[in-house]
Amino acid sequence: MTLTRLHLTQFRSWSRLEIEADRQPVAIHGPNGAGKTNILEAISMLSPGRGMRGAAPGDQARRGPELGWQIRAEIGARHVLTRALPGQPREVMIDDKPSTQLALGRLMRVIWLTPAMDRLWTDAPEQRRRFLDRVTLSFIPGHAEDALGYEKAMRERNRLLRDEERDAGWYRALEAQMADMGAALTRNRLDAIARITAAQDGAETAFPSAGLTLLPGEGFSDDPDPESIATRLAEGRGRDMAAGRTLTGPHRADLGAHWGPQAMPAALSSTGEQKALLLSLILANARALVEERPVLLLDEVAAHLDADRRAALYDEICALSAQVWLTGTGPELFEALRGRAQFVAVAREGDTSRRSTMGI
Repeated sequence: MTLTRLHLTQFRSWSRLEIEADRQPVAIHGPNGAGKTNILEAISMLSPGRGMRGAAPGDQARRGPELGWQIRAEIGARHVLTRALPGQPREVMIDDKPSTQLALGRLMRVIWLTPAMDRLWTDAPEQRRRFLDRVTLSFIPGHAEDALGYEKAMRERNRLLRDEERDAGWYRALEAQMADMGAALTRNRLDAIARITAAQDGAETAFPSAGLTLLPGEGFSDDPDPESIATRLAEGRGRDMAAGRTLTGPHRADLGAHWGPQAMPAALSSTGEQKALLLSLILANARALVEERPVLLLDEVAAHLDADRRAALYDEICALSAQVWLTGTGPELFEALRGRAQFVAVAREGDTSRRSTMGI
């Protein structure tokens, strides 16, 4: 669904902001610190989880957690409210009725790319696993429920391991839950990789396609069979007890990527190639969600692209069945989008961001 109206109250640097949008890309520009990324972060909060910065709700309030913040949005014909009131967890309302964050994932599919993700291929496996799970969530909203269930059962098993509990019955019950949900996590991830791969195949793009694999590592994290997962957990209790934690399972997953005829690993590629591969995956993710019309958030994406590659990116963006929001330091970065996008200029006055008429 298309995000047609966004209204922020006391979110980050914005005391108040309202933007109306349509299906055109939205190019937000202004100097560093003007509040551009804060707008994209607010949109990312219209999906399950902590958004593109992974921040706690109290840290997102302009005047501190004692005052809170509020985001209102119109998504298609639906009215959405999410807010963090002082001392309370984040609330979600859809059409004035209490709802859940998981319901947001079914209402609108949100994909993002931030400068911090440029280190994805050289970061720890945990970061690539989070990226893969965010991609998977865009295809399968129920993936979040499987992940929460698995994590809860694993925390209980880890507690038993640290307490050196010997009762096999307690372990069997938890391991059965972990096996069922862990197998579902792996199947979901493999399905997401297959859909991304299919969306890259045959696509005419200026960005290299990446070959993706779910790496098993030491944790056998590519195993989709619940019986073998349960068997492995049972057999590994002694080793896990010595470590005080569960050493095998989908929580140890890693995402592998390679490209080109020589199958160059992403981690060994140049910085520019790594950025291009990441862009290719994000575009493929959006392309694979054509029926859901996703919202794509690209923060400072043009900063390290030359003019030709920027123009190629904008052509691909305009051809996508997605609503795209971009940020950059100046309107010149979006010149190739002139006449094809909505431009929003922002500035900073003291500790408050505001819309500006300069440089539109």
